Amino acid sequence: MEQKIQSLKELYEKDFYLWVQENLKLLKNREYDLVDWENLLEEIEDMGQRHYDAMVSYMAVIMEHIYKWENYRESAYMGSRWKKSTINARTKMLKLFKGAPSLKAKAQEKETLQRAWEDAVLDLIAWFKVNEKLAHRHFGRLPTEKDFPQECPYSFQQIMEYEPWLKE
Repeated sequence: MEQKIQSLKELYEKDFYLWVQENLKLLKNREYDLVDWENLLEEIEDMGQRHYDAMVSYMAVIMEHIYKWENYRESAYMGSRWKKSTINARTKMLKLFKGAPSLKAKAQEKETLQRAWEDAVLDLIAWFKVNEKLAHRHFGRLPTEKDFPQECPYSFQQIMEYEPWLKE
């Protein structure tokens, strides 16, 4: 039995798909003592984390683009991609919430909003590295994290509904 468990653990590294199939067969047959629990639990945890990370990523995109629209839009021609990206990210979040409703409550937590904002700030800094002239106009140099609000400036409702382009 120990040999079977060890070979299953080795299979995890060599052929992930086959590892999944073998563990699935063991679970269906209720052969729980042979399941590679260590790797299986890690994979289950990772599955949930991927959904959470995707949600945070969508929120960061929305915040970044709303923030750029509010603060750095210099012409009527600037920002159509930000608008489209914001709408797309919101749609993806709604689909994610449909399949995992508990993520919606998690998205509203202060810690999640803050994490998404910190990611958005990193994306803003990277954007200014590509748009140096704009950076110099607004900051006199390339910005750093200190040049943006330290606390998330948006509520969950704003992330999901706020459309600054409607003000025009």
